[in-house]
Amino acid sequence: MSSRKAHLRPFRLLSAASVVALLMLLPQTGLAGGRTGDVYVLTNQLPIGNAVMVFHRDAAGMLTSAGGFATGGNGTGTGLGSQGAALLSGDSRLLFAVNAGSNSISVFAVSGDRLTLLDTVSSGGSQPISLTVRHNLLYVLNAGTPNISGFTIEPARHVLVPLLGSTQALPRAAAAAPAQVAFGPDGDVLVVTEKGTNLIDTFTVDDEGLAQPSVSFPSNGTTPFGFAFGHDNVAIVSDAGSGAGSAAVSSYEVDEDGNLEVITPALGDTQTAACWVVVPRNGRFAYTSNTGSGTISSYTVSHGGNLALLNAVAASMGSGSAPTDMAFTDNSRFLYVLNSGNGTISGFRVQAKFSSSLTPVTSAAGLPAGAAGIAAR
Repeated sequence: MSSRKAHLRPFRLLSAASVVALLMLLPQTGLAGGRTGDVYVLTNQLPIGNAVMVFHRDAAGMLTSAGGFATGGNGTGTGLGSQGAALLSGDSRLLFAVNAGSNSISVFAVSGDRLTLLDTVSSGGSQPISLTVRHNLLYVLNAGTPNISGFTIEPARHVLVPLLGSTQALPRAAAAAPAQVAFGPDGDVLVVTEKGTNLIDTFTVDDEGLAQPSVSFPSNGTTPFGFAFGHDNVAIVSDAGSGAGSAAVSSYEVDEDGNLEVITPALGDTQTAACWVVVPRNGRFAYTSNTGSGTISSYTVSHGGNLALLNAVAASMGSGSAPTDMAFTDNSRFLYVLNSGNGTISGFRVQAKFSSSLTPVTSAAGLPAGAAGIAAR
């Protein structure tokens, strides 16, 4: 017995100072269990060159500038009128960005607050404005051509390799004025919204990752713009409308054959120019930014994809703010909004897992005119 006791070490309580010191060794976790991360915005500048501005996010959602990183391409200097110009990979290790002024796509490695440019390649068309990624496939929407074009992500070097036979033209050509491309949740279908024709296009994707010719469906609302997928292949689409107070959101079921069926027809939010849509991970809510009103509206989403207006004004950024693109952090705890009218980012905390309530937590300034696209982790 005495020999065994000799090998035991006495238990000691840590002092308060020691506890604080240990917590400081855990920079990725906040006291309330929150994680730190970053927010990324494209400067979209011409002729000085496009860059990604990085803002460090602390565990409470506050933002501080962490510098800018050149993309190796050019922007346009004016807004892109699209959703998805900047995009993180599923594991947040890669960041993809469009260079709409030089017809290219850039790939960055993500390491903390630092970005390392890995590749800049032709977009397979002109004026790339939107990106979507699933596993090792990336598709880009080119507004100038207009078309969609696919790439594989080479696993070792993380560069983009054009996918031969993947390029598909939009059926209405220059009249399309497209806004976004995105994979459905199962990766079997690509969806594109056309602002200029009030159409929504779907492209089935075969086992080789090749997009097939499109099928077009009339939008239930006017000027379909940004969209996001909820559960069960439900696409939630913003309808920018045709004038003051005519903004709305619609929902559609998208099946594996690319067929589109209306679930909730254009449901108005009394605001102006609903353009960008995001859905949190739980799929129970949808948020749209109303560029003309300077507000965000919130909707509930049922298990079947039915929408109900929850708050016409869930948050307000103020007159002249012109909110555009939005992005959730990967745990949907924080929502960040790019305000193109005054060059700022507004940050909100989502109050609880099953609540749509938004509480302002931060604001960051200094974005150039024409900044477009936002991603967050």
